[in-house]
Amino acid sequence: MVRTALVTGAGSGIGRACALGLLADGWRVVLTGRREERLRESADLAGAGDRERAVVLASDVTDARSVDVLFSAVVERYGRLDLLFNNAADLMPYTPTEDVEVADWHRVMDSVATGTFLCSRAAFRVMKAQTPKGGRIINNGAPSAQMPRPDSIAFTAAKHAVAGLTRSLSLDGRRHGISCGQIDIGNVTPDDRPQPAVRQPDGSLRVEPTMDIRHVVDMVRAMAALPAGVNVQSVLVMPSAMPYVGRG
Repeated sequence: MVRTALVTGAGSGIGRACALGLLADGWRVVLTGRREERLRESADLAGAGDRERAVVLASDVTDARSVDVLFSAVVERYGRLDLLFNNAADLMPYTPTEDVEVADWHRVMDSVATGTFLCSRAAFRVMKAQTPKGGRIINNGAPSAQMPRPDSIAFTAAKHAVAGLTRSLSLDGRRHGISCGQIDIGNVTPDDRPQPAVRQPDGSLRVEPTMDIRHVVDMVRAMAALPAGVNVQSVLVMPSAMPYVGRG
C-alpha cells in the first residue's frame, strides 16, 4: 500500500527538500503552501517515476477553514493520511524586543504555532477515524525551541509553543496509535546566497557553520520510516561547531 504524507511549507527550503526525499522513498506526497506556483516547482523537481505521486494542494495553514478544506481533499482522494510534516513558518528579521510590532508577533506565532495546531488537529481527526487508525506527525522545531538567539522573541516563543504541542500531541495520540516527534534543525547551508552573520550573546556578529540540507532530509526520512509504535520524540540535527549551548 502506498502511504500518504502531507508536507506544509513545501514550496521551498526544508519543506521542498523533505517532500522530494519522501517521494524518493515511495510515499505519495501532498505538497501544500500558499503559493501554488512554488509548490508546482517543487513537484517538478521529483525524480522520474516519483512525479506522479506528488500532489499540489495550495492552502493557508493559519486559516482554520483552509486547513479543513485541505484535509478533506486529502481524505476524499486517498482515504487516509499516514504522515504530517508541520514545516510551514513565516519569519521576521532579528529585532530588539522593544521594537517588535504586534502585527509581526501575530504573523510569526500564527504561521508557526497556530498553523501547527490547526494541521495537527485536522490530522488527529483523520488518523483516529481511518482504518487501520493511527499515523505520525513530525513537527519542525528549531534550536530556538530550547535556546533563544538574541533579538528573536517572536520566533523563540513560537518554537517553544511547538515543543509544547509536540509533547501534548504525543501524549494525546498514544491511545489512538498516533505518534508525534520533533526535529530541531540547525543552520542549513543556503542555496541562493551567502550565509549571513547573526548576532551572538556578546553582541558580536558571526557567520556560523552550516550543514547540507540532505542531513535534515535523511533524518525526516528515517523518522517517517519507523514502524507504528516506535517514535523519535525529539532530535536536534546541527553542525557540530554551531553555537548552541549558551549560544556562544
